[in-house]
Amino acid sequence: MKVAVVGATGLVGTEMLRQLESSFLPITELLAVASSKSVGKTVTFRGESYAVISMEDGIEAKPDVALFSAGGSVSLEYGPKYVEAGALVIDNSSAWRMDKSVPLVVPEVNLNSIGNARLIANPNCSTIQMVVALAPLHKAFGIKRLVISTYQSVTGTGKAGVDQLFGERDNTAHHAVYPQKIDLNVLPHCDVFLENDYTKEEMKLVHETRKILGDPSIRITATAVRVPVIGGHSESVNVEFERPFDVWEVKALLKEAPGVILKDNPSELSYPTLLDAHGRDEVFVGRIRRDESVDNGLNMWIVSDNLRKGAATNAVQIAEAYFSRERA
Repeated sequence: MKVAVVGATGLVGTEMLRQLESSFLPITELLAVASSKSVGKTVTFRGESYAVISMEDGIEAKPDVALFSAGGSVSLEYGPKYVEAGALVIDNSSAWRMDKSVPLVVPEVNLNSIGNARLIANPNCSTIQMVVALAPLHKAFGIKRLVISTYQSVTGTGKAGVDQLFGERDNTAHHAVYPQKIDLNVLPHCDVFLENDYTKEEMKLVHETRKILGDPSIRITATAVRVPVIGGHSESVNVEFERPFDVWEVKALLKEAPGVILKDNPSELSYPTLLDAHGRDEVFVGRIRRDESVDNGLNMWIVSDNLRKGAATNAVQIAEAYFSRERA
């Protein structure tokens, strides 16, 4: 199998390469693809160096799979061209997520939505970890409303976000991607503001969650916050269910849910943190408790590594599931 990683020199692209190293996909040839300014650089895969090639050379090589993490405009232009060249394209940008003809996939949740698609969208990082935890609960009790607060790492903004944080710490910051200082600060601002005064990141949580869970009736509101940490997003999620539940039922469902690790023991001060999730592919859930202010209400805390399950891991899992299905 010939696999292309488009955007191979970025944070997510680099993580995709790491994930592919341990993947069971029968990779016989790797194509490291990036923009013209990165052509000629090298990346490492399974101990060998690979020269970065251009977008056009990647198409010429006719890969079987192309994992995209190169930005929305690149995906809009080149995604269909890679499909035409015979590739299965899995795109990590927001370009195709809300296109009705393109499945938006989290393998633990809605793998069957792929159908015969050759272009598949990878959801937003904060959406992925949340729906992995919510899907079994939605099936059991029916989600009526979600109130979401996210606490998102600077890695969600790519290398530029990381550079700003460390540049502020050692007084070498030259180009700021955040409008205010991020070190020792918290910014209630992820992505750009829209006409409704929500940010684009907040509305992704609204629209993508409904699409993945297949339920446009769920009422959702969100506040997305950037915090000065490296790697990993945390979320406080308040859920109002349609049907009554017992907390022990919720914990039992999460304990058995694929891709979820339940860490919830307040008496021992046990709950998930970013250090639990760092470098892991699972979604960690804890602080589970009834919301006593509303009927059928629940509070929960969800943590995941945004570069892994929130991006690279999910994309590779989609590819693995796709070709496992074809072999079956």
